[in-house]
Amino acid sequence: MPGDHISPRGELIEIHLAESKQLFNAIDPAPFREKDLDPKAEAFIVDWARELPAKAPLTLTVLLDRPAGLPDEAQVLREAVSQYFGMRSQASRQRLKRLFKIGRTSLLIGLLFLTLSFVLGEVIESALRGQRIGELLRESFAIGGWVAMWRPLEVFLYDWWPLRSERKLYDRLSAMPVEVRYGGHEAP
Repeated sequence: MPGDHISPRGELIEIHLAESKQLFNAIDPAPFREKDLDPKAEAFIVDWARELPAKAPLTLTVLLDRPAGLPDEAQVLREAVSQYFGMRSQASRQRLKRLFKIGRTSLLIGLLFLTLSFVLGEVIESALRGQRIGELLRESFAIGGWVAMWRPLEVFLYDWWPLRSERKLYDRLSAMPVEVRYGGHEAP
């Protein structure tokens, strides 16, 4: 079987195709090694990889229904798959960077609004001292200030985890070896 060295401890992702070009998006005009993967093939590979243990090395086995082709076919597929998932990893890295930038900006705005809300609440309460409406308005401003903190807290507590996990998965997929098996025929 042509291709990279396969780790015996690795997890196998198998994809069955008639031709290796089916792995790639047919409408992408880029040169072969820079083509995008077919959306269905990508979804299949990514979904399968998500089900596997996060620390296990991955291997992509492409089962082709034809005799052996070019001797370097597995290497060409490996480079194309690696480059594609490497670009996806970089895109995830950029989305994470943008999310943190939005989070920092939102945090600054939220803290300023929270401070302003507390100050206004105290001013209104002291102006209406002894009246229940003053206390109600102070509490309303405090609640509004804390609501303004919702988005930055959401970014820094929850939103970044999925992007980080996605980036790690794409890193693993970009590093996986690729082997090609031919339908009942010997490799070149």
